[in-house]
Amino acid sequence: MPLWYGGDHNPEQWPEEVWAEDVALMRRAGVNLVTVGVFSWSRLEPSEGRYTFGWLDRVLDLLADGGIRVDLAVPTASPPPWFSLAHPDALTVTRDGVRLTHGSRDTYCVSAPAYREASLRVTRALGERYRDHPALAMWHVHNEYGTPCHCDQAGAAFRTWLRERHGGLDALNDAWTTAFWGQHYSDWAQITPPRATQYLPNPAQALDFRRFVSEEMLAHFREQRDLLRELTPEVPVTTNYVLAGWASIDHWKWSREVDLVAVDHYPSGQGMAAAEQTAFAADLVRSWAGGRPWLLMEQATGYVLGPRMSPKEPGEIARHSLQHVARGSKGVMFFQWRASRGGAEQWHPGMLPHTGPDSRVFREVCDLGEALERIPTPPDEPVVEAEVAILWDEEAWWAVQGPGLPSAEIDYLAAAEQAHRVLWRQGVAACFAHPSHDLSAYRAVLVPSLYLISDEAARGLRAYVEGGGTLVVSFFSGIADEHTRIRLGGYPGALRETLGIRVEEFHPLAETVELPEYGRATVWSEIVHLDGAEAIARYPGGGPAVTRHRLGGGTAWYVSTRLDDRGYARVLAHAGLAGGGVPGVEVVRQRDRVFALNHTGDEQHVPVHGTDLITGKPVGGRLDPGGYVVVPV
Repeated sequence: MPLWYGGDHNPEQWPEEVWAEDVALMRRAGVNLVTVGVFSWSRLEPSEGRYTFGWLDRVLDLLADGGIRVDLAVPTASPPPWFSLAHPDALTVTRDGVRLTHGSRDTYCVSAPAYREASLRVTRALGERYRDHPALAMWHVHNEYGTPCHCDQAGAAFRTWLRERHGGLDALNDAWTTAFWGQHYSDWAQITPPRATQYLPNPAQALDFRRFVSEEMLAHFREQRDLLRELTPEVPVTTNYVLAGWASIDHWKWSREVDLVAVDHYPSGQGMAAAEQTAFAADLVRSWAGGRPWLLMEQATGYVLGPRMSPKEPGEIARHSLQHVARGSKGVMFFQWRASRGGAEQWHPGMLPHTGPDSRVFREVCDLGEALERIPTPPDEPVVEAEVAILWDEEAWWAVQGPGLPSAEIDYLAAAEQAHRVLWRQGVAACFAHPSHDLSAYRAVLVPSLYLISDEAARGLRAYVEGGGTLVVSFFSGIADEHTRIRLGGYPGALRETLGIRVEEFHPLAETVELPEYGRATVWSEIVHLDGAEAIARYPGGGPAVTRHRLGGGTAWYVSTRLDDRGYARVLAHAGLAGGGVPGVEVVRQRDRVFALNHTGDEQHVPVHGTDLITGKPVGGRLDPGGYVVVPV
């Protein structure tokens, strides 16, 4: 099967005479898969129980005749106006207690029974009508799950979830430390979602609510997935993740529930920063998939989340796409096929821009489609072998976003991105792992600001080091348990003995500090006492800043401040993780091929020789500025 190539197709936005033109242009571009119907609920069901499938029948028939398969969406991310009018109690309530009105997407409460029932009705209607359609390739449930609601219906579901998690009120009061500020609960009815309050909310309550949101949305997905599997047992079912701090989704858990892990990725940086972020996202999603199929479901032909909305530079569309394919994506998809002429995202870039097919962007889209036709689909098993793992735990990220921390500048995502970025620049292949995973296969494990950690995971990290592994831990790790309760006796709590140190005090930094040989230190510093470890770098006042502890057959490193990339790279080099990569030159080795991409504006040497699958030309160890090759090995 060839790599999937295409994007979101929204024919309902256009006159019917445009539909045939779309199919012809898709064929010209090499498109073989489109997502249809993500936001079409109001067109499919204009009033309760009355379905108008005729337009969708014609769209799917046109696509099938053109040899284009369909990722058919269940449109539950955008309930129609009639539903919102009939069920105002199913509209989203913010943490400030404001009930939102219809007028955008994602304006619903996933806990509202009326919404859940309506979701299943439209899912069944779509499944029964199109289960035998030749265009159907997969089901696409919802869109970018993650929007929370703080209404009373969500509160009732939250209390049910809390009973299952904690068992009784005594256990909950202990886990939430409700003795502080007189928050002790004597009846379940007293507990609400963490709405806006006078001052700081309870951090354990806030964290549990984010866990609940993930589980509640997963239950909504499962209901539709199970119905679709019943109707079409051979058709895979997925949903598209969004990589964003607001989305309360535990992707490790969710990835066990989907048939295909799918992700939307829009880098917030531009140029080289966008290439670094793309590699980070692709490695993260590949790790969530754990050797199972995954797909880049959305990206853009331009930058939409940066400081300005602008096209990508020539060649970037292909390079960003191939970064995902190199890491195992089953294809390359975009939002959207044809740029909208109206609506909230009318300036969102499209594969077919406002200027039409006579445009640089569409020519690059066609070139990419031709290139993808020449690259074999990667197998389902892991295609990139990595010796270094970066720990990733969404719950730890949520906790660091919580209230009342010693510094508002602690940024879990930035710490994880730095760890990956420095390895990427060194040409060191990396993957991500959960703290509870078996880490014994990795020669090194990086731990970026893992604020929360369970006792079991802490024991696992110690055993990993004792067994010969190299552990590099960043500041603000191991501090609290899974209920955000601080581990007493000195920081970094659960990792103190593994690291051979005891931190007496935190000293968040208001200005930059220079560390000899390690450069600039920002955001954070600590008073570190050695308890078996040795100091590798010191603060200007003489206290340890970077330490090394030999434990059993391995070594545990600790970085007590936020180093710049050069300083962090120096730590990794001392830990044996220096690579031979050239910054901006990406070489990803799969089992049967190697991808080489030059993100720089200069010609570069690469350790790659053979025949390029894309062009059929020989590769002699050099890459043109902005060039890329795929070579069998």
